[in-house]
Amino acid sequence: MAARLCGALLIVFLYGLDAYSNRPAVNQELSNLFNELWRLDGNRMKPGADYNISVQGRAGFVSPGSLLVQDHASLPLFSSVDEIKLRNSTTFSRFMTLLDNYERSTGVSERVTSEELTEISLFLDAVLQTDVMKRAHQYLVSKRQSSSDLRLFKNQLNLIWFHLYRRQRNSGMDSCGFEHVFVGETKSGTEIIGFHNWIQFYLQEKNNHLDYKGYKARDHDLPDQDDHVLNLQFSWHNLVNPVGSAFIGTSPEFEMALFTVIFLMSTERSSTVLVNIDQCQVELVVIRQGRSLGTAYPKLLSSNSRHVRPPSH
Repeated sequence: MAARLCGALLIVFLYGLDAYSNRPAVNQELSNLFNELWRLDGNRMKPGADYNISVQGRAGFVSPGSLLVQDHASLPLFSSVDEIKLRNSTTFSRFMTLLDNYERSTGVSERVTSEELTEISLFLDAVLQTDVMKRAHQYLVSKRQSSSDLRLFKNQLNLIWFHLYRRQRNSGMDSCGFEHVFVGETKSGTEIIGFHNWIQFYLQEKNNHLDYKGYKARDHDLPDQDDHVLNLQFSWHNLVNPVGSAFIGTSPEFEMALFTVIFLMSTERSSTVLVNIDQCQVELVVIRQGRSLGTAYPKLLSSNSRHVRPPSH
C-alpha cells in the first residue's frame, strides 16, 4: 500500500464537540500550500523502509485524570526506526538534542543554559535551510507576516516556539511552545498535556518511559502501518493520556512550518483551519499564548479520500 498522510479517524474529543458540527469550510489556499510542503518534505521518514509501526488493538475509554487503563497493545508502537538515518538528518539530529532540555512538570521554572541556547540556534539554522521552511517563509513574506530578512525570520520563529512563559499561575517561566508540542508536559502530577511528536514518542517508548496502549478510531476507519497521522492512547511516567494525536514520520520542519503559518495568519487566540492534505481532511488547531505558541495539533476528520467521495446510499 502506498504511504499516505492519514488513516486513523481522529475522534474530536476536546470540549465535547462533534466532529461533524460547526466545521469550517476547507481553506483551499492553505491546502495547496501544505500539499506543496508535504511534497517538499525530503526528510520525511518512509513507513516500511525507515520505520515500522504496529498499531495493534483499539484502546478503550479512559476518563481524564484516571491512572487506570487497560492495555490493548502488548508490543511497542514502533517495532523499528532507522536511527542512523535520523541522526544523519541535520534537522532530526539537532531536534533530538533539544528534547532533554525541559522540566517535565508545569509549575517548575525552566533554566535555559548558554549551551541550550546554542542548541536552539543551531536547530533553527538547520530548519531554515530546508526546502519546506524556505517555501513557508516565502509564503509568509508574500502575506506580509514575516520579514524577508532571514535573521529576523529566525528571531520570529524563536519567539513563537522557544520564548518561555507561565503556563501555570503563581509559577516562574515554566513552558514554551516547543516543549509543549514536541516534548510534552505533565500538569499537577495527574495529566499529560501536549506531547504531539512521534520522535519523542519513539525515544520515550524505547527508554521504557512510555507504554503504548492502543489506537483510537471510529469503527469503520482502522489505522495501519502506512498512516502518517495516528490517534493514540498511552501512559508516560505512570500518567495516562486518554487520547492524543501526532503526525508519524514527518520532519520537524514540516510540522513547524504548518503551525507557524497558521499562527501568523491569524490573530485569534484559537485558530482552527480545515485543510485537505494528501488523502485526508484534517483540522489543524493552533492556540496562542501571547506572541508565542500555546499548543498546536492535528485533528483528523476523514481519511482514505472519503471526504471527496459521494456518500453511499
